[in-house]
Amino acid sequence: MFGNEKGKLKIIMGELAKRGWQQYLLQLQQHPLRTKAITAGVLAGISDSVAQKLSGIQNLQLKRLLFKVLFGFAYGGPFGHYWHKLMEKIFKGKDNKTVAKKVLFEQLTSSPWNTLLFLFYYGYVVEGRPLSQVKTKVRKDYPALQLTSWMFWPIVGWVNHQYLPLQFRVIFHSFVACCWGIFLNLRARTKAINK
Repeated sequence: MFGNEKGKLKIIMGELAKRGWQQYLLQLQQHPLRTKAITAGVLAGISDSVAQKLSGIQNLQLKRLLFKVLFGFAYGGPFGHYWHKLMEKIFKGKDNKTVAKKVLFEQLTSSPWNTLLFLFYYGYVVEGRPLSQVKTKVRKDYPALQLTSWMFWPIVGWVNHQYLPLQFRVIFHSFVACCWGIFLNLRARTKAINK
């Protein structure tokens, strides 16, 4: 009896997931910028929530979480939306040479900028440091963090530009950025504890 009910529940859940995905794809087609912004905001919020919990924070810091959601919504999604459209106009095609150009261009322009933004966000919002201390910390930590970024993000960029259709690139990037954000938060916390 329970096995039959579990089977029905699986079918219902599968149908709900399928309908939810279809609705998401419809929204992505009809309202791409809004859908990407909301997706980036939600994933940024998940990233920060998980990072806070893994860092040992018992009660979520809601102000910090809200800033991260707003950052994903107002910057991550829209920036990615327009960035990937621009990349497609500048570099046409998916051959290896073109993808390599896209990845290189991305790593020399948006990657350093995004690393800088994260360090300012972390120092100012998460750690609550005065701007003068944040600037000092950025000067000190930026080179190592950017080098770490260059070891990871080119692979993500290659997969993104080579294998994903344009409408899914921001979503893929936001999902990976969710995991990357957890890594960066834990790394920054570990460095702070070790000092």
